[in-house]
This record gives sequence, C-alpha cells and structure tokens, in this order.
Amino acid sequence: MKKIMVATTVLLLAMGGALSTMGGAFAQEACEAKAVSKDGKPLAGAAKTSFLKKCKTDACEEKAVGSDGRKLSGAAKTSFMKKCQAS
Repeated sequence: MKKIMVATTVLLLAMGGALSTMGGAFAQEACEAKAVSKDGKPLAGAAKTSFLKKCKTDACEEKAVGSDGRKLSGAAKTSFMKKCQAS
C-alpha cells in the first residue's frame, strides 16, 4: 500500500510541473492534487490555504518571462504576478 501511495505522489508531482505551465485553472487543479501531508493525507484548513498560495505563486514565477526571454523584474513582475494569481 505504501509503495502505491509513493508512486502516486511521485506521478502527481511530475504531472504538476507540466500542468502548472498550462494556465491558471490547470495550475490550481495541480496544486490541489499536490496538497497532501507527508503521510499521504489531504491537507485542510490553514495548512491547505498556505500550501495553495505558495504553489500558485511558484507556478506564476515560472511564467514571469518577458517577450525577449528574460525574467521580469520590478513593476512588470508585480503586475504580472497579480494578474497570474488572480486567474
């Protein structure tokens, strides 16, 4: 049983990275799927809220790239992050 849980967690993490680059809705679902504790139980309450916020921020950070391929910074990054996290 433990092997199945570990394999499922690894698969979800691998899929989460790919899904987080697809967009807001998919990123949210990927974050929801990864919101499990170390013992495999789903997170709840403040722990889940905190995890989802960090997960969504991390997903948006990966996409914060300008048209020239360089990372955004300053006001452009702030604006992008607000729009990305709102979706």
